[in-house]
Amino acid sequence: MSKKEKLIKRLKSKPRDMSYHEIETLLISLGFWLSNTGKTSGSAVLFDNGYIKIRFHKPHGGRAFKMYQLRDIMDELINGGLI
Repeated sequence: MSKKEKLIKRLKSKPRDMSYHEIETLLISLGFWLSNTGKTSGSAVLFDNGYIKIRFHKPHGGRAFKMYQLRDIMDELINGGLI
């Protein structure tokens, strides 16, 4: 099982401890790139693959993603036919 497949399986299990690094690795492996949202964007990030844009705020202080964030990311990936 590849790292991408493991991360997809982990995302689908809705873990309470999924890190930004794991989501970033998964999205990049699915063909997304981190788009610069500007100097004043703060913790807001945008991942884009040309036709799907996924926006969210990075968790602060080493915390994990909130459940609604994981659900939103997963919904975008499912609707785009990527997972």
